[in-house]
Formats: sequence, C-alpha cells, structure tokens
Amino acid sequence: MNLDGLNPTTLTYAAYLAISALVTIWVARTLHRSGRVFLVQSFHGDESLADSVNDLLVVGFYLLNFGYVALALRFGGRPTDLQGAIEILATKIGIVLIVLGAMHFANLAIFSRIGRRNVRPPVRGDNPFAPVNFQPNRATGRQA
Repeated sequence: MNLDGLNPTTLTYAAYLAISALVTIWVARTLHRSGRVFLVQSFHGDESLADSVNDLLVVGFYLLNFGYVALALRFGGRPTDLQGAIEILATKIGIVLIVLGAMHFANLAIFSRIGRRNVRPPVRGDNPFAPVNFQPNRATGRQA
C-alpha cells in the first residue's frame, strides 16, 4: 500500500475513526455484559425483559456515539505536520472518551432510578430480621 499520496489530515481522520470505533465497541460490550446483572435485578428476575432492554440500550449507545464521531470528524483544525496530527487526534479522542463517560453515568443514573422504583415496599407483617430460607418444623414450630 502506497501512503505517499495521503496527507496528514487523511491519516489523522483514519486513526480517529479506527480508535473511536474500537473504544466504542469495547465500552458497549463491557456495559452490555456487566449491566445485565443489574437489569435482571431491576426487572425482578425477568431475564427476557432484561436482555431485550440491554440489547436496545447497546443499539442506542452505538447510534449516539457513532453519530457523534461522524459529526465531530469535520470539526477542528487540519493538521499540517506530525505534531499537529497528534494534537488534533488526542483532542478528538479525548472528547469521544468524555462523551462515552457521560453516557455511562447517565445510564447509571437512569438505572439507579429504575432500581429504586422497582423495589417492593415492605408488607405489613414482614420481618426484616427473619433468616433467609427459614423453614419451621411443623411438629415443633422450630427451624428444621
């Protein structure tokens, strides 16, 4: 492959797109894998619903982030040398990372609110101090 015809702007754009895509895919997979447990709990063990919501969140995550990456490609200066290319690339990647972090914290805030809303309020007569899996012995009334 002959790179003689490529200018610093083209190389910077290519690096920006490649790095942004790799980071976005890595973050989306990590959030999808780690967020499943939280969603299953938020939806009271309904794994099918949790998985569907998790998949939809990943699609939205990709659309928002790749849309931003595509729009941001045009903004900023044009590098004329290696130093300028590195500075512009670092700035663009830094902004992508900030956007990814902001989206992550927004998702956490939303899921935290969902989780608090889906907690079953205590029912009169519930004993918060009762041992888990307590099975009284029918004959004596004591734990078996």
